[in-house]
Amino acid sequence: MKRDLSLKQFPQDYVVFDIETTGFSPQNDEIIELSAIKVKDCEIVDEFSKLIKPFGFLSSRITDLTGITKEMVVSAPYINPVILEFKEFCKDFIVLGHNVTFDLGFINAKLFECHKMTFDNDYIDTLKLARKYLSHLSSKKLGVIAEHFGLNTDGMHRGLKDCSVTNVCYQKLCELAEQKGDYKPLKHKPLSLFDVLK
Repeated sequence: MKRDLSLKQFPQDYVVFDIETTGFSPQNDEIIELSAIKVKDCEIVDEFSKLIKPFGFLSSRITDLTGITKEMVVSAPYINPVILEFKEFCKDFIVLGHNVTFDLGFINAKLFECHKMTFDNDYIDTLKLARKYLSHLSSKKLGVIAEHFGLNTDGMHRGLKDCSVTNVCYQKLCELAEQKGDYKPLKHKPLSLFDVLK
């Protein structure tokens, strides 16, 4: 069962992920882009990004927000194979995102709908970290936090860009946590045979 590690531990190895969707409901709306970057020792080592063809209608509102058009997704794969590839990409890594429970809601709903599987990775929510360490900001939206840290926000609302921005914001938030004496780094260690058997 997945655990929320926000405000408890600060992993150095993790997968940052982000989705773009046709709406806000995991039950009624669809994922149209699924992206992730894998980080080890705070360095990006791999990335994953797929456009996904929706079964339903792609509205002009979503196109205006994301820049993703129906022409871009017409030859893209449907969600079924992509969601399995994403699960494999994450494996047993802690996953990280901004307001990540929204994204996890879609991932779990689609993974179960397509394959009767669950996504049980522990997770970190940078929104919770921002609420603690950037309490003075009037908004905790990712773009506002990125601008606070002086990051380039051009191209946001696309998967890999949002992953990259979230990753840098997380590392900046780790620095703030360290200044307050809260920083507890956590290294990713794959399970040994002993761990599996005990």
